[in-house]
Amino acid sequence: MRRAIGGLTLAALAVGAAAGAWVRGASPAVSSTADLVGGLWLHALRLTVLPLVGPLVVTGVAGAVRTTAGAPALARSAAWMAGLLLLSAIFAAVVAPPFLAPLHALSPDHPADAAGHGVPGAAAAIRGLIAPNLVAAAASGAIAPLALFAAVLGLAATRAGERAAPFLAALDGLAGAMLVVVGWILDLAPLGVLALSFTLGEQLGAGIGAALAGYIGTQIAVTVALGVAMYAVVALTGGRVGTFARAAVTPQAIAAGTRSSLAALPAMIAAARDAGADSERAGVVLPLAVALFRLAAPASIVVVTLTVAHLNGVALGPGALASTVALAVVGTFVIAGLPNQTTFFAAYAPPVIAAGLPATLLPLFLAVDLVPDIFYTVTNVTADLALAVLASRRR
Repeated sequence: MRRAIGGLTLAALAVGAAAGAWVRGASPAVSSTADLVGGLWLHALRLTVLPLVGPLVVTGVAGAVRTTAGAPALARSAAWMAGLLLLSAIFAAVVAPPFLAPLHALSPDHPADAAGHGVPGAAAAIRGLIAPNLVAAAASGAIAPLALFAAVLGLAATRAGERAAPFLAALDGLAGAMLVVVGWILDLAPLGVLALSFTLGEQLGAGIGAALAGYIGTQIAVTVALGVAMYAVVALTGGRVGTFARAAVTPQAIAAGTRSSLAALPAMIAAARDAGADSERAGVVLPLAVALFRLAAPASIVVVTLTVAHLNGVALGPGALASTVALAVVGTFVIAGLPNQTTFFAAYAPPVIAAGLPATLLPLFLAVDLVPDIFYTVTNVTADLALAVLASRRR
């Protein structure tokens, strides 16, 4: 059902953008209706960000710590995952801007054009990580301090032992309920995206197609580069690249066809020994990797934020970039083990909002993400298999 919604959303994007470019202000009543419908749907999505991100970060951090506790091999693998996820986000922050440079910023009369000019400098961004008043931070949409506090709270909950069990169970229940709400809102995605794309098509004309094509191309280029880098990781750890490449073909094919790392897990376990990994260790590491390790996700989140900034004519400073990278890594753990479409806003909206940028383009990026999602999944599976080889080489 959700995949059918995804196809309908993509079709709605194309129809809405084409209709808006064709009308170009000829029908004020239709334009105002589309703006109202799209705005209401977008506001509904944004409404779910804070109550979803907080519980997911707390329970995600607590779950990751508890999973690796008392298992040195898993703890080392988790540390490698965190390091590679951070490198993924940094890599995208460095590599993506040249791909986005040819894209034109949104037209000056676009309502989002003035947004984001309050992006803080490095010192202000660092000070902003600690909020003296969490309620005020939530009210102002300050995502970064809330995410940091949630991560610390999740870590503290693991130290509190059984006393924190009811607290974690309540947050897990809240996250589950919020995911249901998000699912309901996403069921209306074809209507919401139709209205939003109509409005943008009316304002930008053919420029919306160029912007989305540039976004897709950048995501694919960065993701493929990350996947290729995994072969270098195998070589640097003493593995045979040719052997690894041949063993990875079947899991990669399953990943491309299903767009699911979980579906490729049995094939990864079967191919682990041929790839150069210890079968027993791979059987432990690979399920953890599928649950927590999405190498392409931090890079993808950074690319989204940079694209939104570029299309709105905003240059992110060092502080904003550092915040984007950090939130991208945190967002990866937020979406761990959950369907990408359901958690898209929970992972992708916080860096955009933290940078003071408008979220208007995010639903359109979600609609076209069906294409780069194939490359995300193939790269994630390649990285999982490379991690199994790495875990086998480093004892």
